Amino acid sequence: MFHILVTDDDKNTRRLLKAVLEAGGYTISLAENGEAALEIMDREVIDLVVLDIMMPKMDGYEFTKALRSVNNNLPILMISAKQLPEDKKQGFLAGTDDYMTKPLDEEEMLLRIKALLSRAKIATEHKITIGDVTLDYDSFTVSKNGDTQELPQKEFLLLYKLLSYPGKIFTRIQLMDEIWGTESDTGWETVTVHIARLRKRFSGWKEFEIQSVRGLGYRAVKNV
Repeated sequence: MFHILVTDDDKNTRRLLKAVLEAGGYTISLAENGEAALEIMDREVIDLVVLDIMMPKMDGYEFTKALRSVNNNLPILMISAKQLPEDKKQGFLAGTDDYMTKPLDEEEMLLRIKALLSRAKIATEHKITIGDVTLDYDSFTVSKNGDTQELPQKEFLLLYKLLSYPGKIFTRIQLMDEIWGTESDTGWETVTVHIARLRKRFSGWKEFEIQSVRGLGYRAVKNV
């Protein structure tokens, strides 16, 4: 499930966007300004940001420039009541990927988000293919040459997240929050247990591997 960070200083707007995006099948985190959004990104894995412009402490322009200055190419959809061409130009110069004006057309927003995720090469078809191996998000299955395994939900989501970002290091806490949720009472040790199960299950598969990064967490590596 893709994780979207909604950043807007208006409480009602945050609530509305959360409801619309959750109905579209996304996991949602909320922030009231750019500073709060950056703090969330330090502890959670975000796939896309829906971003207001006019906010206290750090506005949408500043937030976008901050990400792009460190070569973070996370997809950003700016939303604003500002409709003048120069406002949109400023947004694109800051580094946003797309721009919509309020009031929002909810269906159009969902279509734009899908397009942004697709352009970011995230598996919007809910499938990941690595050589002869296919991960199917809709059925929680991993297949290779006619051999299909249906995984328990948490195991599949964990593997799918790691293989969606090959080479990227995820901390145990990041994976815990992403897969089990920030309000879960389960300890981060369960991530270690699930990683061990995945390694055992796919020990003979050469297409990918899950590596431990000492003191940090885990990353998946594609070998084809």
